Amino acid sequence: MATTIEVNKQSVKQLLETGKVNRFIIPEYQRPYAWSDEQIQTLFDDLVEYTENNNESTYFLGTIVSYENENDEQEIIDGQQRITSLFLLLRALYSKLNSMTETKEVKNFKGQIESALWEQDELTAEVDYEKTLIESRVMRDEGNEIFAQILISGTIEEGAKDNYSLNYKLFTALIEKYATNEPELFFWFIRNVLNKAILLPITADSQDTALTIFSTLNDRGLALSDADIFKAKIYNHLDAEGKVVFIEQWQQLDDDATNANESIQKLFYYYMFYLRALENDRNTTTPGIRKYYSRNNFEQLYKSDVMNNLNTVLNLWLVVNNRVEIEDEDWSKNIEVKKVLDGLSSYPNEFWKYPVVIYYLKYHGSQDFEELFLKFLKKLLAVLAARYIVTPTINAVKRGILKLNSEIIKSSMPVFDFATVDEQELKGKVKTAHRNTVRMILKILAYQSQDELLPEKWEIEHILPQKWQSSYFPNNSDAEVKELVEHIGNKVPFEKKLNIIASNGYFKKKQDSYEKSKVQLLLDLSNQHNNWGLNEIRERDIRISDELLILLNDWGLNQTNFPVQEEQSPIPTAEESKMIEELKRKGLI
Repeated sequence: MATTIEVNKQSVKQLLETGKVNRFIIPEYQRPYAWSDEQIQTLFDDLVEYTENNNESTYFLGTIVSYENENDEQEIIDGQQRITSLFLLLRALYSKLNSMTETKEVKNFKGQIESALWEQDELTAEVDYEKTLIESRVMRDEGNEIFAQILISGTIEEGAKDNYSLNYKLFTALIEKYATNEPELFFWFIRNVLNKAILLPITADSQDTALTIFSTLNDRGLALSDADIFKAKIYNHLDAEGKVVFIEQWQQLDDDATNANESIQKLFYYYMFYLRALENDRNTTTPGIRKYYSRNNFEQLYKSDVMNNLNTVLNLWLVVNNRVEIEDEDWSKNIEVKKVLDGLSSYPNEFWKYPVVIYYLKYHGSQDFEELFLKFLKKLLAVLAARYIVTPTINAVKRGILKLNSEIIKSSMPVFDFATVDEQELKGKVKTAHRNTVRMILKILAYQSQDELLPEKWEIEHILPQKWQSSYFPNNSDAEVKELVEHIGNKVPFEKKLNIIASNGYFKKKQDSYEKSKVQLLLDLSNQHNNWGLNEIRERDIRISDELLILLNDWGLNQTNFPVQEEQSPIPTAEESKMIEELKRKGLI
């Protein structure tokens, strides 16, 4: 069946008067009213300038996209910020007119505004001030009632801080000033607002059509996100009881996602990769989420488990981002799991997130999940870290990740077909690791001696400072020293506050600050050395590359399948590493 739309430019008065037949509704899924004082001032100034220029052409205010819902109401899809502000402006003008001596002009414009704001008796034109032509139903927004009361009474509560009250107060002040300074133009201003300011209402035959139209428009207001549109789709697919429950679920999810530094939009994005994995979709081109979810008339959104799955995904990010524990989720209390997740969080792009989300959604209810999840995360970090260190581009893992996503659906011990790297190349590149990988490498190393998560705010500390005195190294060129200073062997995690205190001092001067650190790796290094120079950097370069390779191999690097051993091989301590190197030099091993 073909879709239809009606487009017919109308003055503000003409458009608002249609609310007598089909009341304007700002639906539950819309965002709260959010125009700022700057936007109110701009709208008012534009209308003043138009009036003062004595311009008889019309002034275009923008579009309003709506559709007529099952209750014969005009449900606003786009333009709610603008139409709400116009209602507030007209109510403020009406209040001003009400305070003036009733001249013919005052009487005329009061009548015109009454017709645009309130219901009237069809025969007598008597105004029912309790029945406005617009209603906001934005869910969990206390401002809905405030908006209604402003339109009814023309007053606001003293000290009110909501946007409706603040903007109405600003309109009132601007109108008062303009009427005082420009009494001869004031009535022309009102005429222009009502009859010369033009809106372009676009009325669709359905919500689907209205949303499609909206998505193609460049709105000057606050645009709906893809998640807002998904909210509208789900909401209108439910019965009355389901809508009430859904509204509460959505708002809670939105609040919790914000607290986790995520968003519902991102949760839908992560969830899309899970759904694609279920479909065995290995295409490396990632579709836009609106395009993906709109397939087959948005059928994925209407499944009963969508909200539960989004909440489950959010639990994962609450643990990763907020470092909290989730009730009845033992894995969230496992420090080893959280260490590896923290290491993954410093991976240079988001591709690590998709297999983690898929694995968690698929298996988090299984009996042996905690053990398997830890093994999976270690192998994922080992493979991703190694491949990015060797080839620091997104293409190093993109295709492999899409294959892995599908493999996870098949098995809790999925095949990694991109787990192989050249070990010697890896060891060589660790020493001069790309800047995007340094934090990840340092986390991996630090967590081998750390009993708790690293402090949230830490910086990369150059043990030998980036600004050194050439006299300290008379036998080395500045270029050689500069290069070594940036080697991985010269870098450790260090709390930001302590790092500021330590500044660019040399090792002996910084040891007092090091001793206050909660980073065990740094404490061990400080205790094991009395001085720090170029030889120490070179030795630590070798030790780190050796230790890292042993660790990553233990976690599953260069193994297509899951590692079979239950426990990882012990990593040599600094003293043991020195002994091994000495024995090698003597040819004893």
